[in-house]
Amino acid sequence: MRFVFFTVFISFFSICYASETGSLLFNGNCLTCHNETKTISAPSVLEFKDRYMKAFKTKEEFVSYMSKWVKNPQEKTSLMHDAIKKHGLMPELGFDMQTLIDISGYIYETDFKKRNGYWRNN
Repeated sequence: MRFVFFTVFISFFSICYASETGSLLFNGNCLTCHNETKTISAPSVLEFKDRYMKAFKTKEEFVSYMSKWVKNPQEKTSLMHDAIKKHGLMPELGFDMQTLIDISGYIYETDFKKRNGYWRNN
């Protein structure tokens, strides 16, 4: 019984830690250019998340593609050619892959519409 409780606790802690880490990394870095709901200097999080969610049906696919693309942004592999024409290609940021995986996982898991009251305003 103790082993089961410990295993559940560790799993829960790992999920919470990963989510908190992703949140801190996202809020400390991505919001510089990507507003959550409005397109200003780069596509909003809602805009690119929606595009990625349509293209990749599982969290694993979403996180894998997004983290690899941000690690090495290229126009030919982009899902958002319209945004590149409007804002230019995203620069290479120099983050390690685990950081990008944490951020991508946080983006996948977070309901930015609900968090920002977007559904009430649109």
